[in-house]
Amino acid sequence: MNKIKLKSLALLAGSILSINAIAADPEYTFKLHHMLPPASNAHANFLQPWAEQVEKDSNGRIHIELYPSMQLGGSPPQLFDQVRKGIVDLTWTVGGYTPGRFPKATVFELPFVPVNARVTSMALQEYAETEMQDELKDVHLLAMHTHFPGSLHSREKDIKTLEDLKGLKVRAPNKMLADALNIIGANTVFMPVPTMPSALSKGVIDVTALPFEVVKPLKIQELATHQTEFKGDRGFYTQFFIFAMNKDSYAKLPDDLKKVIDQNSGVPLAGFIGDAFDAYEVGARKEAVDRGNTFNTIEGAEYEHWKTTLAPVTTQWIEDMNKEGYEAQRLLDKANSLIQKYQNF
Repeated sequence: MNKIKLKSLALLAGSILSINAIAADPEYTFKLHHMLPPASNAHANFLQPWAEQVEKDSNGRIHIELYPSMQLGGSPPQLFDQVRKGIVDLTWTVGGYTPGRFPKATVFELPFVPVNARVTSMALQEYAETEMQDELKDVHLLAMHTHFPGSLHSREKDIKTLEDLKGLKVRAPNKMLADALNIIGANTVFMPVPTMPSALSKGVIDVTALPFEVVKPLKIQELATHQTEFKGDRGFYTQFFIFAMNKDSYAKLPDDLKKVIDQNSGVPLAGFIGDAFDAYEVGARKEAVDRGNTFNTIEGAEYEHWKTTLAPVTTQWIEDMNKEGYEAQRLLDKANSLIQKYQNF
């Protein structure tokens, strides 16, 4: 009987040791801060799976704490500085929230440059690795990416032609699209994504430019019931995002854990993010379809009319960038060549 008891105790002790080993505190705990709610595509289908993969690949030695909806304070435009200064270890943010800070990346925000999110994101990431070291020197870049090309969402008026936007108050996500909308004759308004539902419901804006991926979690399809999509060789517009780590947080990791971060970074990560955004777009669009919203498509001659009318935005971008000492045409050509590369990837 005593032998049986001793054997049982030994087994129990071994089990406890195993549980303790599994439940041991991680060696490194990092805080990841971003602006969107937990139900958002970015959180649920990109940031959380990424964090879980890093934890798995590090055998639990790295733990990522996610803080959505600006839970750690500040405003969305402050996120990049939060990671740069080490207030948090990781952030995901919209590059356009700090205009003028990442001028080289704005080439991807020019009208009719992007294709889908996967291709454009992989192209942008390679571009960032080879062209943007100076603009990103204060952080450890994990990936840059874009969303699926955006559509227009109107409260009351169908947008069937370029001229239909004249005089309307339109939310622009970045300077490039604001310049384009100004050419059309719209009155552009800048505002972060979380403030849009209130702005639409109160009539502060008449139209917003968004991918459906953002429309769904914010229920924009209930406030702006007239959707306008673009059908052609390139999408209407996109904007770029930055997923970055504090340099000191990365530097303090031993080489084997740096390798874990590196293996979950770069062009492959950009492609993974792009896939998540492309896939979510399909289901999110269906929400507006099922609701019975009105859909309009810019295609054919009207699509070409938009491209021709908005071409001066690219011309002006080249002129402005050249004045700042950049090789603008080379950067534009490189962006387009990388998009072509990953279309054939």
